[in-house]
Parts: sequence; C-alpha cells; structure tokens
Amino acid sequence: MKIIIGAHMPITGGISKSAEKARELKFEAFQIFTRNPRGWKYPELKEDEVKNFLRASKGFSSINSHMPYLPNLASPRDEIYKKSFESLVEELKRAKKLQIKYIVVHVGSHLGDGLEKGKERVIKTIKEALNKVPCDCYILLENMAGQKNSVGSRFEDLGEIINGVNDKRVGICLDTCHAFAAGYDIATQNGLSKTVEELEKHIGLNKVMLIHLNDSKSGLGSGLDRHERIGKGFIGIKGFENFFKAKELIENRPMILETPISDYHEYLDDYKAVMSILSNIK
Repeated sequence: MKIIIGAHMPITGGISKSAEKARELKFEAFQIFTRNPRGWKYPELKEDEVKNFLRASKGFSSINSHMPYLPNLASPRDEIYKKSFESLVEELKRAKKLQIKYIVVHVGSHLGDGLEKGKERVIKTIKEALNKVPCDCYILLENMAGQKNSVGSRFEDLGEIINGVNDKRVGICLDTCHAFAAGYDIATQNGLSKTVEELEKHIGLNKVMLIHLNDSKSGLGSGLDRHERIGKGFIGIKGFENFFKAKELIENRPMILETPISDYHEYLDDYKAVMSILSNIK
C-alpha cells in the first residue's frame, strides 16, 4: 500500500523555504499558504520567488495550497462575497504560477441566510472562478466541522455543490478532525464503514483527492473545529488504527498533517505516531 504523508509547512523566509523544510523532514508532500492567511491582501509573486519555489519543490508527490481564513464563498454579504470571489481567483492564479495542483477551500458559512442559498453561492463562485482562470488546478472543498450555519459539514451537501459546479477540477479534501466533530465516527469499525459508504454515495471516493490528518480535541459530533496531535485526542491511537484500515480511502492519497505545533520539526512526532500506527495494522 502506497502511503504519502506530508504537513502544512511555514513560508517564513520566502515561499521556497516551505519546500526546503518539507524535504528536510523527508516528507513526500506538503501544503502551504501562498500568502498571509489572516488578511485580504495578496502581494504579487515575484519572478525569482516563483523560480526558487519551482526548483525547491521538484520531486514531491503532492504540493497543495490552502486558501486564507477570511474568504467566505457562502456569504450573503455582498462585499465579503465579492472579496471572497476575488481571493479564490487570485489563489488559482498563484497556484498556476507555482504549479500547485490542489487548492483547499473552506466552504464557509451562510450566516443564517439558509443552507440552500449558501450552496447556491458556493456553486456560482467556483464556476465563475474556474471559468476566469484556465488551469489544471483543482479546487478541493474541505468538509466543515459542523459549526452553526456552516456549509459543507455533511457529505450530501458537498456532493450537491460538486454536481452543481459540474467540473472535473472540483473534489474533496477530507479532514479527519472535522469529520469526527461533525458526527462521522471514523474511530470505530462500524462508524468508519458507514462514513465510507456515505462518501461513496454522495460524493464518490474518486473525488476524495486529499486528506487532512488531525486528531480532535473535541468529542464526536461536538461541532467544534479543534485540531489535536495524532493519538492525543478523542480519535486516539485506536481510532486512527481503525481509520487507516480503510485502504480504499488512504492508499495513494496525500495525507497532510495540520496538527497544533510550535515548530515545524514537531511534525516528526506526529509522523512517527502515524507510522507506528500503520505498522500495527495487519
């Protein structure tokens, strides 16, 4: 079974440094923010930055970007919706320059305006953004954790958005913490089987293109997005041992660690935890 593991790497010191740090840790994949994740501004990528990144990132199995936190593709507020669309367009342009294949997007919140209206806005935004930026980049919708007014916590809603956009360049990034918090019990054999069945029914396993590998600080169905180190949360060692038994879900799919760390070297502890769990699976 081919296992591809990486982590979300910092871009401190320049965007190419992320690839260098991922290579230092001997990861096969990595994820980055291509800009400040907590702001709306997107400074232009300089030519030398792009060249350095392309050189440093050669040989990785998967290179991914994550949209900033502020955009809300489901927002009923015109100004935020417009800025969110522009932000997605910019991310597609940046990914094209950096030869990044997957862009992970938080679907967002309808802010009380209704789930159906929220889904309609997301579909419209993604369609228009993909039409505006011709590229080979994929937009991956990340499942939400079940927060109030969230769009995309349930697989059926994600499936409706994908079908509504109707473009092969749209798929899913499955976050283990978010799925667990939203009520999908991936930590037990029966719960995992049902989760995989739901994925296949509403989305299709072929549309699950990336996995965010996180334990959860909150319990099953809590609706709280609180990442934890691998094996230290409510999913736990036994839960991940169970999750990794779903070969049809994890084989040949990049798995990105987003665990709470203070220094990127700490990802090695989570990596070792993952490999230890995998070694115990028969």
